[in-house]
This record gives sequence, structure tokens and C-alpha cells, in this order.
Amino acid sequence: MREEVSAIACEDTRQTQKLLEHFQIRKPMLSYHEHNEAARAIEIVERLANGESVAIVTDAGTPLISDPGYRAVTAAIEAGFQVVPLPGASAALTALAASGLAVDEFRFIGFLPPKTHARKQVFERLSEETATVIAYESPHRILESLTDLQEMLGDRHVVLGRELTKLHEEFLRGTAVEIRAKLAARDSVKGEITLVISRATERTLEGDPKEIVSQFEQQGMDRMDAIKAAAKRMGLPKRAVYQAVAEPGSNSPGKRRG
Repeated sequence: MREEVSAIACEDTRQTQKLLEHFQIRKPMLSYHEHNEAARAIEIVERLANGESVAIVTDAGTPLISDPGYRAVTAAIEAGFQVVPLPGASAALTALAASGLAVDEFRFIGFLPPKTHARKQVFERLSEETATVIAYESPHRILESLTDLQEMLGDRHVVLGRELTKLHEEFLRGTAVEIRAKLAARDSVKGEITLVISRATERTLEGDPKEIVSQFEQQGMDRMDAIKAAAKRMGLPKRAVYQAVAEPGSNSPGKRRG
């Protein structure tokens, strides 16, 4: 960076200045964040057109991964300029590697929605996801998100990574309820948080899906709500319970194909 780039685009010039001072790098800096990303992307391409080179850095992690940079990279590619990636430590992959959950297939969904209803919709869509799921969350909303996760996905195995690669790095493992109880017992929750959520499993649990659905219907639920509730109780995808209820003579949800 010191030898080649003309300028450095960064989220927070104060944070990046500390890094530059450590490595004795003296280059002009451009503030580049979500509020000025569109305008800065145009400026960066103009600089490239004038023969300059620009580095994009983030406060932590890898640029573009739930951080600014997408517009500038896209604009540079469309203008015919070369983009050279130099990835940093990514919280998503760091958490996945240490989670102990399946890594052969995973899905990163970025930050969870701040509103409860939207967050529940996301979790509901993930109820049949056969890949390990990775998400980011704010420490200010983590308790509410864990409550929603438990409600929508049941007793999935969850790994919470906090302050990854930093001084106070921590991993909590268990169900959403168990992890929430540990966090709720603290005076406060601080630091960036990464959630790793286990995939929908192939297991067949004890109990007849038809009977469980019938029990919920007797409580006043309609058929689809009863199927959703039964799926959560049994730890199975809704589709598997639906098929078990719909198929004549079927007393088990069977195995889910990967």
C-alpha cells in the first residue's frame, strides 16, 4: 500500500489513521461510508481515470462484506479498471471455522433486520435451510434476536461469536434460549456479534406429525399454522411435516434429501 496507492478510502479516517501511523504510511485519505458511498464511488473512478490508484479499507474485517465498497468496486469494473482483492479477517468465516457446525455448505445473510416482524420473517424463511447460516447482529438487539430465533426455529444449535480476533474474543454455544440466558445475566452486552445457526436436520423425532398437527388444530389454529407449530416442536422443516400430514397412511416425516 505504501509504495503503490495514491489514496486510501476508509470508513473512519480516525481509525485508519492509527493503522497508517503504525506502519508509517503517509497517504491522502478519503472518508468512504454508507452515507457518501455513491458520490465517493464516482470520485474514485475519476481518480483511476486520471492514472491514480485507490485502496479501500474497512475498520475491521474484509471490505464489502457487510461494509462499504460495493459501489466503488462495481463502478471500477464497469469502467474497465482492475480490482485487486486483499482480504482481511472476516468475522463470518472466523466464526464458522470455530463453530463446530457443518462447513461443507453455508449461507451468509449479513445483518439481521432491526425490526422484530422482519427478523421473524427471515428466520421463518430459514426454517428449511439445509446449509449452516451465518448472520451479524448488534449487541443492542441480540437478546431480542435470540428470542425470535428460538420462536421461529426451535432448539437449533447456535454458536455466538463476540469480538472475534480481538482481545475479548468469546464463543457461546447452545440453544438460543441457553445463550440468551447467559447474556441476560450480564450487566451489558458489548462488541460485534456473529451468529452461526445449525442447518435443518434430517432427523425424525418421536411422535406422529399428524397427531401433533391435530393437537394444535384443536387449540384453534388453522392447518398451516398448526403445521408450522408442529415443525418447530419436532425440529423438522415445515415441508416435511406438511408432506407427512398430506400423504395417506404416513406416520413419520421421513428423511429430508440433502
